[in-house]
Amino acid sequence: MASNPQVRTTHTGSLPRPVELFAAMTATAKGVTIDASAYEAALKRHVNDVVKKQVDAGIDVVNDGEYSKPSFSMYIAERLAGFEGRVPPGGLPVPTGPMGVDGRDANMFPDFYKQILEHNPFANVIRMPPRFCVGPIKYVGQEKVKRDIANLKSAMAAAGAKEAFLPSAGPIPMFQNEYYKSEEEFILAFGEAMREEYQAILDAGFALQIDLPRLVSHWDERKTWTLPEYRKWMENRIALVNHALRGLPEERIRFHTCYGVNFGPRVSDLQLADVIDLLFTITAGFYSFEAANPRHEHEWRVFEKIKLPAGKKLIPGAVTHSNVMIEHPEGVADHMERWIKTVGAGNVMFGNDCGFQSTAGNTEIPPSVADAKLTSLGEGARIATKRLG
Repeated sequence: MASNPQVRTTHTGSLPRPVELFAAMTATAKGVTIDASAYEAALKRHVNDVVKKQVDAGIDVVNDGEYSKPSFSMYIAERLAGFEGRVPPGGLPVPTGPMGVDGRDANMFPDFYKQILEHNPFANVIRMPPRFCVGPIKYVGQEKVKRDIANLKSAMAAAGAKEAFLPSAGPIPMFQNEYYKSEEEFILAFGEAMREEYQAILDAGFALQIDLPRLVSHWDERKTWTLPEYRKWMENRIALVNHALRGLPEERIRFHTCYGVNFGPRVSDLQLADVIDLLFTITAGFYSFEAANPRHEHEWRVFEKIKLPAGKKLIPGAVTHSNVMIEHPEGVADHMERWIKTVGAGNVMFGNDCGFQSTAGNTEIPPSVADAKLTSLGEGARIATKRLG
């Protein structure tokens, strides 16, 4: 180990979309024809800008901000054949965000969730009709993933970034099945199709991040389940995830999950100790999870009791997506030091808890706040690096 190891930083992927791109995405979702060449030029320009911002902030492993993706559900709908959208009677409902209004947390704090619905930060996100699988699933997003790869490589060269990752949706579908004979057959077919995107990202030389928030956050909706029942459900899902990742280079795969993406009391969250043994069975070299917000900031202590498995590395959050207060760099450095002293400097890299705009149009985290949080993350890493020296 070097005498003065650098404390390394990254983030989980999604950043607030620029107004120009959001307007184009909104128009496209409404069936309005846009100037495709102008959109592609704007997308490339904005990816250049966001990569430079990350480098300037001190982020070591960058990405494209997920600027080409309105949301994970919508981008998957664009890149997989075999699905059709159906507008429900009465039209598309106004989204309420990632946590259900009848979940564990909402039942404990109904006044808070009532207030959120009255001032819904998801009111203007791009809406998509529910998708139903009606035929064989096939990946058709080759040109789009090539575009994303080319834009990121170009932006890295211009900004001097050395390392990058691209997120991709996990191999567990959120759509409904009407074609395959069983849920398992449906999930396996979905995973096989997504492997084409996974391989393309890896072949481009980037790290691949598998995003599957609902692996853990789904707990909030399953109000009658016991923890053993939920862990059994997780085990079944992880087996299907590992099947989709089979044969891919484990050391270049990041797995991201979170306990609950939303702003909220979050008392219903699972704890890291409840699930970490299962997460480590996922075929990945890095594990990204919430660790900066008040419900999870203490969880570095988990590794005082358990040993980090060989070959496994951590990406705990050092700044959070779940409130708008900008973490002080000295506090960020304190947080980093606790993790480093517990698991070792070579076994940890720091990010944010979850995406700053997992769905385009969500107004919880404004662009200026996201920028400031990434800057605080980078400054905190520089402070921690000096302290470790």
